[in-house]
Parts: sequence; structure tokens; C-alpha cells
Amino acid sequence: MQLRLRPSRLRRSRVIFSTLRGSSPWHTTLCLRLQKRSITADEKPLPERDTPGAGPNQEQLPHVSEEAAATGKITGEGGPDVEQGTPIQEILQRDKGSQDKAPKIMQEELKQSTPKGSRQFSTSAPRLSLLQEEWKQPSLKRPRQFSTYFKLWQEALTTSENQAVSQGHIFDLPALPLPPNSNLKHRYDPIVKQFTNLMMRDGKLSKAQRNMAVILRALRTAAPPTINPLRPLIDTSFPSALLPLDPIRYLTLIIDSVAPLMRIRSQKGAAGGGVALQIPVPLGLKQRRRMAVMWILDAASKKRSKGSGHDMFAQKVADELLAVAEGKSGVWERRVGIHKIGVSTRANLKFRTR
Repeated sequence: MQLRLRPSRLRRSRVIFSTLRGSSPWHTTLCLRLQKRSITADEKPLPERDTPGAGPNQEQLPHVSEEAAATGKITGEGGPDVEQGTPIQEILQRDKGSQDKAPKIMQEELKQSTPKGSRQFSTSAPRLSLLQEEWKQPSLKRPRQFSTYFKLWQEALTTSENQAVSQGHIFDLPALPLPPNSNLKHRYDPIVKQFTNLMMRDGKLSKAQRNMAVILRALRTAAPPTINPLRPLIDTSFPSALLPLDPIRYLTLIIDSVAPLMRIRSQKGAAGGGVALQIPVPLGLKQRRRMAVMWILDAASKKRSKGSGHDMFAQKVADELLAVAEGKSGVWERRVGIHKIGVSTRANLKFRTR
């Protein structure tokens, strides 16, 4: 809204200004009062600070190189030269892929700086071929330590070649030709593999292997067995105190000691009539071990459980094996019983077997 004065009031204001114009203080005060006007909130000036504050990218920690340079300057040991950097030309010389994207001026400088026929490798270090040629020349005067340096050079080259061949291998490469038991399918001991397969149920081989590992660990950590002189192990030359140190050999001795030498087969009508004759049949090594393992597993399954868990049956089998080693298992009686029947029926061997 615009304020308009009447002509009479406009004349009076001019008279007042003309009368007060002669006195400077009154004139100045009135002019200042008339010049003042109301200032809105948007037009208020912001407060000014004497020292401006730090921005988000200011007062940061110095770089590691700068700290090292400052520390070296204080201690007097010297530090990295912060002012000296890597020229862009050297970076472009190392990075061939970025040379095409460089400015044309730099590309021309790089072409001029690398003359044609210049070598791309360093010749500061002597080559082995040059050293060998110098070594073969008898007329050349060499220092006394030249032979030592030459031998050290050859040893260093041989070591680097061996490291390059065996690079990426924790252990040494196997010698050729490979032994017959190095195949993946034959990496386990035969008796361990047979015991595992006989212990497997429902085709769960991994579970049987886990149980076999528990059994071998129990044999390894068990106390040395107290051998019964009436039921000794098959190999008496090996000391019993060292058996737990070799669990596979320990398992082999236990199974072979209790394994029967024969089996009894009943055959009807062998002697005429309907009478069945018992005929002893000799067994091979795998058959003997299979029968012994089946006896041990049968005796272990009849044992009372000692707790619960996945390793319960494996622990019972390990306890039965330790009982066999000390002559306290009932498997020995089954072996003795079969041998007695075989000795008593040895006269039936003359009959034809199927």
C-alpha cells in the first residue's frame, strides 16, 4: 500500500526541512531517524566470526609418509622425500595399456624417449654365461674371491630353479614310478578297509569310516595290554608296550590272533544215508579275517551300552578289541571250539567236498 501526502502537508514538511537544514546535529539526527525502516527476519544479517571454523576436509591426519618425514626430521635420521613423486612418464612406460589413452604430447615424448634398438632389460647384473666364459679363460686375471662368488651364483640359480619346480606344493613331489599302493582306491591298509566294509550298514560308508577312526584312536590312546600267556598274540617278537604307538599293526595282530584256520561245513549224505557229516575246510587270509571281524562285531553288539551318541557302537568295538588283546573276550572260546571240531572230524576229509 503506497502512502500519499496531501499538498498542504507536503508544503509543511518542506518548510521543516528548510528551517532545520542550517543546524547540522539536528539535521543529521532527523535524517537518520527518517532513514530507519523495519528489517524483516529474512533480511537479518548473519553473525560474523573472527576466525572461520574448519570444514569437513580440513584438519585431517597427515599421511604416513608425512609423519615419517617429520619424525626423521626431528630425530635427524632422515625420512622419505615427500616433495618428490613418481613422474607420469615412468608410470606410462610401465603400463602399456594406458599409453593409448594418454595425451598426444605424452605419446610423442614416449616415442622419442625410447629410441629404436634399445634394450628392454637391465644389464647391471652379470649373466651366468658371461661368467662361465670368463671362468674358462685361463689368461684372464681374476681376483681370489671370484671363484667363491661364482659358486654362490651357481647355488643361487640352482635353488631358484628348484623352487620354481616345486612351487605351489607343500610337500615334495612323489618319485616315479609310483608304488602299487599309491592308488586312490588302495590308499588304506587292506585290513582297515575290510574291517570298515564289514562294519558298514545300509551302504553308509562315511559313517563306517568315522567309526573306524574312533576305533583306531581308542587303540592309540589305550594303555599297553597285559598279554595272557595262555592266549598270546600271534607276533610275540613285537613288544606289547609299543603296540598302541602303531594302531594299524595293533589291530592286525588282534584280528590275526583270533582268526580261525578253518570252518566246519555240514554235508548231508556224504557217508551214505541221511546222516550229515562235518567236514573241516581250510580258509584263506581274507576269509579268516572276515570270520574274526564278524565274531568281534557280534560280541560288541551284545555288550551293554555306556552312554549315547554317534560313537557308542565304535567305542564298544574298541573295548572288545582290547579285551581280545588281553585274552578276556569270548571270541577266543569260539576259535578254540572250531579248532577242536576240526581236529575231531579230520577223518572226514576223505569225502568229496562240493
